[in-house]
Amino acid sequence: MAQPGLRAVGATFRIMSLHHLSWSPLDHSAREPVHVGDLVSADAGGMPIYSVVAIEQGRAWVAARLGAPARAIPLDGLRWRRVAD
Repeated sequence: MAQPGLRAVGATFRIMSLHHLSWSPLDHSAREPVHVGDLVSADAGGMPIYSVVAIEQGRAWVAARLGAPARAIPLDGLRWRRVAD
C-alpha cells in the first residue's frame, strides 16, 4: 500500500505535492525516532526525501524511490520526518 503523499506510476512511486507535506523535527532522544515507512529528510521539505525501509544500530536504511537500492544513513544525519496532515 502506498504512503500518503505517494502515488503509483507504473512500477515506481512519485512523491506528489511536496509543498503540501508537513514536517516535524526528529526527536533523536526518543527510543525510536523513525519507523519503517516514514518519509525522512535532512532538510524540512528538502531533497532528497527518503522512505525508511529498515532500521539497525543507529542507522536508517533508506531508498529514494520504490525499487531503488537502499543505503544506510546515520539517524543523526536525518533531521525531519513527515507527519500526517
